[in-house]
Amino acid sequence: MLWNSSVTPVGAVVKDDMDLWQRQPLETVYRLNVGGPKVTIENDTLWRTWLPDGPYLYDASGLSVVSNTSNPIIYDSSNGYTREVAPDVVYQTQRMANVTDLLAATTPGLNFNLTWTFPAVKGSHYLVRLHFCDYEVVSSVVGVGIVFNVYIAQTIGTPDLTPNARATQSNEVFYMDYAARAPSTGNLTVSIGWSSKRSGGGILNGLEIMRLPPVDLSSRRYGRTKRTIVITVSAVLGAAVLACVVLCFFGVPYTKYSGSGWAEQFTNRWSREGKTSGLQSVSTKLHIALAKIKAATDNFHERNLIGVGGFGNVYKGVLVDGTPVAVKRAMRASQQGLPEFQTEIVVLSGIRHRHLVSLIGYCNEQAEMILVYEYMEKGTLRSHLYGSDEPALSWKQRLEICIGAARGLHYLHRGYAENIIHRDVKSTNILLGSDGGSTGGVIAKVADFGLSRIGPSFGETHVSTAVKGSFGYLDPGYFKTQQLTDRSDVYSFGVVLLEVLCARPVIDQSLDHGRINIAEWAVRMRREGRLDKMADPRIAGEVDEESLLKFAETAEKCLAECWVDRPSMGDVLWNLEYCLQLQETNITGDGLDDMVPSSTSLLMDETDLSMTNVADSKVFSQLSARGEGR
Repeated sequence: MLWNSSVTPVGAVVKDDMDLWQRQPLETVYRLNVGGPKVTIENDTLWRTWLPDGPYLYDASGLSVVSNTSNPIIYDSSNGYTREVAPDVVYQTQRMANVTDLLAATTPGLNFNLTWTFPAVKGSHYLVRLHFCDYEVVSSVVGVGIVFNVYIAQTIGTPDLTPNARATQSNEVFYMDYAARAPSTGNLTVSIGWSSKRSGGGILNGLEIMRLPPVDLSSRRYGRTKRTIVITVSAVLGAAVLACVVLCFFGVPYTKYSGSGWAEQFTNRWSREGKTSGLQSVSTKLHIALAKIKAATDNFHERNLIGVGGFGNVYKGVLVDGTPVAVKRAMRASQQGLPEFQTEIVVLSGIRHRHLVSLIGYCNEQAEMILVYEYMEKGTLRSHLYGSDEPALSWKQRLEICIGAARGLHYLHRGYAENIIHRDVKSTNILLGSDGGSTGGVIAKVADFGLSRIGPSFGETHVSTAVKGSFGYLDPGYFKTQQLTDRSDVYSFGVVLLEVLCARPVIDQSLDHGRINIAEWAVRMRREGRLDKMADPRIAGEVDEESLLKFAETAEKCLAECWVDRPSMGDVLWNLEYCLQLQETNITGDGLDDMVPSSTSLLMDETDLSMTNVADSKVFSQLSARGEGR
């Protein structure tokens, strides 16, 4: 263990105990390269492994951006900062809170904290080390530079942390240590948050969490002045204490998290909240033994890792019958994500549709939360638009993908027995695969139903619920009022349509002020008649002008501020199919006389019609109309 200064106590930790921490062996339980890739032992100064922080970052889609530097990292060895504490590669990347003065001023009450959550042993003592490296030019001028708050275990650790007060130049590193106890929830949290003294939201480059052995610190405090006379009694008491520790360490967690007791506990809680009947309604046929999942993924081998998300890691696997699958494995023994885990199972076990990702099975053995899906070999829609080496999609392919996703969402809203609102529509939750045809076409399927919930009952306009979703895609009306409707999905889908058209992130802090938010920028560009300046240049020359105009108009209607002014998903689908037929007809030169969107077959598109209860098909009553769409 490498130290440079005293440890800051947080919460219930007593300051008098701090001198003991530096003399105790600490067990490292988490070591993260925040904002960066996995660091292997070959690239670390002391042969350590640093994992990506994604699986531990709580609900922060769009709330953070990743930054990096190619300039030399500077260490002040006189203060104990050396490469042995953390290597250059950790300090070369960082995660920054995506907060601007404008955002803070226009969205009062929004929680701008970035939070990482870690399963921990309740009541145990932990040392949390945070690594920082400010890439901006620091200044001694008061009020210059970022200022942010640090929270440990939901308690303030350092208010108004100012990097330029701890470093004399840009790219100079420092770290801070905190002592905390895991709260009764069992989860230990670390947050960096917006400070009222200065916008900017904060930075973090690396994070380490070490556990203190379970000893009685209060007795150690007086150990130097009191000695036990009867050695035999001491030995007996010591053995008893050790036995208790062992029993607590191994017995209690097993009872709390393992097997059916874990599922029953949270199913009952979920049922009391009225969300659904929980896992009790799911057929045991969907349960897959953990041993089979381990065999399918070669025991979750790193070479099979295909994605990392807030829920956990995603692995490619092959079942014993040869079926390729995607295996989503939650952080082990974590209570975070349990409602999402159950929602996903309950929703997907009851529906089947060509444009919704199918759930093959789940596993909840030995404190595991694992979901097994059909494998979508072409990855996410976003990966084909920007940020990767995937080949660019043609305009026709983009239209077909949007139509497929709209069909899946419309089925959730109107084609099933209950109105299901997805609540997290975004380009990474639209997966692509081969349609199985001879032409090698692409099929789109909506995925990730962990935040889904039942919509308003008949006669009601909305459901009141806590705000969930991803930054940049979130319906502003839902955010302000906490009133959720299926038109909140329509808003999010409108943002996706703009991503498809422009091939850029929804929030991009590297751009000038007027272009940061794709929704605001694209709507303004369309109204100014500058569609050619916002469209992806890779599709220039192949897009029919009428198709492009109709597509942009449809996206703008989805983004109406008030939900009642937005089209239904059925209307969005109608217009997208109209865009596709405009594209195909005008390119081939065929007439418009027989052009009618083909959505009349939408609700017959389920894989298993026996599971379908069509609630509303009137949305297609105007399909005979031509020309203007809706």
